[in-house]
Amino acid sequence: MPDIAIGVDIGGTNIRAALVSGRGEILRKLSERTPADPLAVVERIEAMVGQLGAAEAAGIGVGIPGRVDVSHRAILSGGILNLAGIDFADRLESALGRRVVIENDCNMALIAEMRIGAARGYRNVAMLTIGTGIGGAVAHDGRIYHGHMTAGQLGHISVFQDGPLCACGRRGCVETFSSGTALRRHMNEAGLAATSVSDVFAMASAGDAAARAVLHKWASPLRIALDNIAATMDPDVIVLGGGLGADAARALADLPSIAPWFRPTIVPAGLGDDAGVIGAALSAFACAAGSAEKRVVLVNGVPASGKSSLAKSLSQRTGWPVLSLDGIKNPFLEHIGGVDRDFNRTLGKASYQAIWSFIREAPAGSTFIVDAWFGFQPKALLETYIKDAGVDRVAELWCKVPGAVAGERYATRLKDRLPGHPGAEYVGELIVLADRAEPMGCGALMTVDQTKEPNMDDIAAWISDVFAQA
Repeated sequence: MPDIAIGVDIGGTNIRAALVSGRGEILRKLSERTPADPLAVVERIEAMVGQLGAAEAAGIGVGIPGRVDVSHRAILSGGILNLAGIDFADRLESALGRRVVIENDCNMALIAEMRIGAARGYRNVAMLTIGTGIGGAVAHDGRIYHGHMTAGQLGHISVFQDGPLCACGRRGCVETFSSGTALRRHMNEAGLAATSVSDVFAMASAGDAAARAVLHKWASPLRIALDNIAATMDPDVIVLGGGLGADAARALADLPSIAPWFRPTIVPAGLGDDAGVIGAALSAFACAAGSAEKRVVLVNGVPASGKSSLAKSLSQRTGWPVLSLDGIKNPFLEHIGGVDRDFNRTLGKASYQAIWSFIREAPAGSTFIVDAWFGFQPKALLETYIKDAGVDRVAELWCKVPGAVAGERYATRLKDRLPGHPGAEYVGELIVLADRAEPMGCGALMTVDQTKEPNMDDIAAWISDVFAQA
């Protein structure tokens, strides 16, 4: 895979584009004014990519100022610049002939900070980018967290119910108090003879009470928002980025958390304005690598948990083949008579090994759905099989049902099971097993409530997210 990619960061004022190495080093960088017309933005990016050259680049990542549906590569909304309603990624791909990855701009910045910046080494991180407005991003277990679709809108945490009207339509969002726009308003209302936040800090250090009051008015709502983040997420660290991130961190130093357990580590971003383009390029690398990754979806759950139906539905939706214990084992049960439960278990272990042998022999870029009750073998064995098969990415769907439900389902299907499968005597054992069983935790995890119809849209979007992230 090429060791260079192109990152693009679309801002309300400027578009930045850079040629970035696989280690996150900026090799060449451009900056142009952002056009007001969305189609002109596409044309401007095309021209900038052309100036950067690098026909051998792995791909192009673009940070979008707005809400992005990553799984469908769709821009849902924007702020000062709204790129929703145009086939942004497809237009760029057609014009440039290279794969284009789009993501919210704050998410791109967080990707870079976690890879080589202030959040390096942390797995659970929140980031606020403080500039004209306040953007946000969240990472959980080392990956950007999108929630249903567009989680991480941290600038819209409400800090005062009766506060100023926000562009989102609500009142009192932290963006209306602690953004750069709000800081300028606080300065004007106080009548400060200052032209920058640096001037305000200097005046406050010299003993100016009005300047100190402005900093308090600017930073105290942000302190409330950060405490809310600490209470709901408990991240390892909160990164403050954007043009005013370091200044906000400085102002917060005089505003400690009130409750002793609201004490998240707060650090200024380490990459400054370059975080967006670096993260965008790293996302392009991840997408290019993903096309050559070997990936597995573990559809896991006790017998009668609905895992086979879920695996089949997922296969019909994605086209990925299903490998299952029963799919391998049942033909042997049909041809071997007098099979007892112990021999059935032996066949299960052999089928388990066969599944991973198939995956090991598959080429890079393959994706499999594996339908199995993985708990019947130790986790260490599963981890060994995954490693030996050369699997790069694992997503686990945990099919959860109460023991009583699993037992009832198993009992009603006894007549359909081949000889060799446990009989009615297994129902009581299964009920106990289902109530204490847990997922294997060998990769990203999603729990699926199998007492109701699973939402395949949400499941497919989650898997797409897991397989797309850096």
